[in-house]
Amino acid sequence: MKLIFFGTPEFARDTLDTLETHGIIPSLIVAAEDKPVGRKMILTAPPTKKWAEERNIPVLQLKTLRKPESVEAINAYGPFDVGIVASYGKIIPQTILDLPTHGLLNLHPSLLPLHRGASPIQSTILAGDPFGVSIILLDADMDHGPLLAQKEISQHILPKDAYRDAAEKILAQEGAHMISEVLPAWLSGSHPTTEQDHTKATFCKKIEKVDGEVNLATDNPEEIVRKVRAFVGWPGVFFFTDYNGVRIRVSITKAHVDHGLLVVTSVKPEGKKEMSFDDFLRGNRSRT
Repeated sequence: MKLIFFGTPEFARDTLDTLETHGIIPSLIVAAEDKPVGRKMILTAPPTKKWAEERNIPVLQLKTLRKPESVEAINAYGPFDVGIVASYGKIIPQTILDLPTHGLLNLHPSLLPLHRGASPIQSTILAGDPFGVSIILLDADMDHGPLLAQKEISQHILPKDAYRDAAEKILAQEGAHMISEVLPAWLSGSHPTTEQDHTKATFCKKIEKVDGEVNLATDNPEEIVRKVRAFVGWPGVFFFTDYNGVRIRVSITKAHVDHGLLVVTSVKPEGKKEMSFDDFLRGNRSRT
């Protein structure tokens, strides 16, 4: 089997780690470009590129897959029997979908047709839906292709109140296990597919920084707590307040709902270290 893998962030790297335990190792990895990271904007390679370099696997970082030269660049490493996609982050055109003999299989971390799009894990948390993984055959439409396998993840494995970063790792691992189970039959042509119920499809958008802003006085407490879990790391959940006479942004790092009321337990004020919310309030001389 000659395999091509499309993926970029840690979710994709965790998928590769688990596939490797099953002896499934790609011949080529296609990832997004290096990006500036941190306050010093240091140009940093994506996790999948680092993973590939540690194993001497070739990597292509193509600005777009739509140009003929991109197809030629990938073809130079082919032909491929099958491809796997896990959080690649770019549109994959039909010219690329047609390259592997058995198509491209996509590991999507939601129970499709729910939460098609760019932020399935965050959207699952925000909606209060159960976690799950779907393996589909990619077609030209977003997360639209037929299902090869689907699994709702038990709360014993992934609690419903899990934060996004923890959920990502487990969903990547579970999805990779599922791919390893279906791949032999898929390659032999004996694995069935099931059409998604497109009438039940929901779509999620790319998360923006502004999505993390909340109003403690008016927003629904349960929705705030779900945002804290969904937006951990980035964009985070934050509110603006007057603190000792200065307007600052305050990030909520931990919160829960108790008898219908929002309980904020820890925050990170702008320019300061994380602290308990009580300590933050006690230090605000602007409050009367």
